[in-house]
Amino acid sequence: MSATSHDCVFCKIVAGEIPADVLGRNDHAIAFADLAPQAPFHVLVVPLEHHEDAAASAAADPAIIGHLVTLADEVAKASGNEDYRLVANTGAGAGQTVFHTHLHVLGGSSSMTETLV
Repeated sequence: MSATSHDCVFCKIVAGEIPADVLGRNDHAIAFADLAPQAPFHVLVVPLEHHEDAAASAAADPAIIGHLVTLADEVAKASGNEDYRLVANTGAGAGQTVFHTHLHVLGGSSSMTETLV
């Protein structure tokens, strides 16, 4: 996969072509507020390099996922969210709508008690 995709909205945010409410950035990823939040705290963390989904990023370089989780943790805690949920949708059937790897960081709600296992 290429380092960027010209028609990818997240690549355009990474490049500064589309404004975003950026909450954090490091050498590998950027974190910004979701435009349609599903929780009181809802941030997206995306790698600077374009890959279609989390599995593609891990296949290209497993460290990418570690960089995303590290930034997610930093941004969540800086915003007062010691407890949070990370979600990575992989594929349209799982709800992925932007095909650039990203983590949803969700927090700030005591009602997030659903167990998936």
